[in-house]
Formats: sequence, structure tokens, C-alpha cells
Amino acid sequence: MTDLDLNLLDALDALLSEGSVTGAARKLGLSPSAMSRTLTRLRNATGDPLLVRAGRGLVPTPRAIELRDVVHALVRDVRTVLKPPTGEIDMAELDRVFTIRASEGFVEMFCGPLVAGIASAAPRVRLRFAPKPDKNAEPLRAGEIDLEIGVLGVSAPEMRTRLIFRDRFVGAARTGHPLLSGAITPERYAACRHVAASRRGAFTGPVDAALADLGLSRDTMVVVPGFSDALRIARQSDLIALVPGLGFRRKAPGAEGICTFPLPVPTPEIAVSAIWHPRMDADPAHRWLRETVIGICQKMVPDS
Repeated sequence: MTDLDLNLLDALDALLSEGSVTGAARKLGLSPSAMSRTLTRLRNATGDPLLVRAGRGLVPTPRAIELRDVVHALVRDVRTVLKPPTGEIDMAELDRVFTIRASEGFVEMFCGPLVAGIASAAPRVRLRFAPKPDKNAEPLRAGEIDLEIGVLGVSAPEMRTRLIFRDRFVGAARTGHPLLSGAITPERYAACRHVAASRRGAFTGPVDAALADLGLSRDTMVVVPGFSDALRIARQSDLIALVPGLGFRRKAPGAEGICTFPLPVPTPEIAVSAIWHPRMDADPAHRWLRETVIGICQKMVPDS
């Protein structure tokens, strides 16, 4: 092990993530010729060509694909080990990009105050809000996502969580909808046609299970990806939407021309949490980020 060169790990990580000598050289601040020589050393060390010519580009070998995630994790862990811990951080000098994964509805409601609060405390921090197509925990594990906002899934038991606020679903209909003219009973609610919001494209949800207990079912005509889409359809038709009630307490975008009402059947409470990987627990900058996000959101929802 006396001839072990940890710099080769960094170079291998760059080569496997970029998929090209030129891209890896640019990422590490080296010349293409120097990176090409490093690739030769890596080939000798691993006994595998790693990247091979395919037309005008390079493609990874099966061994390279097998090593990619392992090498990335090793490089990240080595950097963590060799980086001295700091107890205090100068917020005015903190220069970092944080990626937050959250639903479209959360971004619409909280993004403005979050950006204003973070920019005021740490002007050099940059935020990247990533879409949330599912609850896949791998981006958190891989370090691609710093903080997730949402309902905790069951596939990542090691994740750290902290409750931000609680909410409940409400019904939403256009102003003047016939359903709103009298008592909203389970029977009258089920008799309407509905629009559902589901990232997975599901036609049924918690309200359907509650209706089924009463021997009722609703007619869901349309499924859309997000709650904003469902509200847009409900505002322009006689379809009934099912949306989180918090948006209307906060006058969320898209709420104009819409009336909400308590559902006539019980549905589970929505617990929205901050979620992060345990490797970030002790990181001072990440701790500041999550405390700031949680604090601002809780101030906006004091009665949740």
C-alpha cells in the first residue's frame, strides 16, 4: 500500500461521472494530456480499460459501471474524513449550493419567504429546488439532494426527519358549484365527478377508502400530476378537487374562484417533514439550512 495514490480515486470519480477525458480534465483543472496519462495509470492499476472509444466519444466498460457508485462514495467519504470540522460558520462568507427537493405546491407557497430569509442571512448561498416525482431516497443517499420536504416514505428507515407542520385534505369546487348550495353529505360528494392529483397517476386515494366504508364510490374523471393542475380544472368545470387545506389558509396561487369545504368523510392527517441523510447531521452549514427552512415554514404556519 506504500504506492497508493488517493489522487487516482478523485481522477477516477471525475472520469466515470463525466464519461470523457476532456470533461474530467476540466472538472479537476488539469490539461487533457495530463488526464489522459492519468487514465493510463488507472487502467494499469485496475486491469481494465474503463473507458473505450465508441465513435467520437467514450463509453464505460462493465467494470467501470460497477465501480462508478463505489468510487463516488469513497471520494465523498475521504473528503469528509480529511476535512477539518468547524464549529462556527461565517454566514456572510458561506459559499455553497444547497439542493432542496419539494413538491410544486410547497415551492409555490414557501419558496419566496425561504429565498428572502436565506439570502438575508447568507447572501452567497445558492438554492436549487429540484422536482419531486416520487419518494425515492437514493438521491439523498447519493448526496444529490441536501434536504427533502414532504411526507416520509417507508423505504429509507435511516433518514433523519423533523416535523414541520400538519395538514388535512379539503374538497375544492368552483364558486357557485351546485354541491356548495346545501349540506355536503358523503352521498352528495360521491355523486359528483372528480379530478385527482397523483404523481403516480392513481385514480384512487385515502378519500376513496373512507367512502368505500360507507358503501360509496366517487367517479374520478381526470388524474393530473399536481394540485395546481387539479385546482385549475376544478375552477373551470364542475369537477371536484381534493387538495391540502393549508394552501387556502395561505391564499396559495390558483385559489381564486375556488371554494373549499371540509370533506364529509375522515381522511388521514398529512405530516410534512424535513428529511435528510444522517451523514449531514454534524455538518454546520447543513444544520443551519434545515433549521432555517423549518423555522421559516413554521412561522408561516403557526397553527399547524
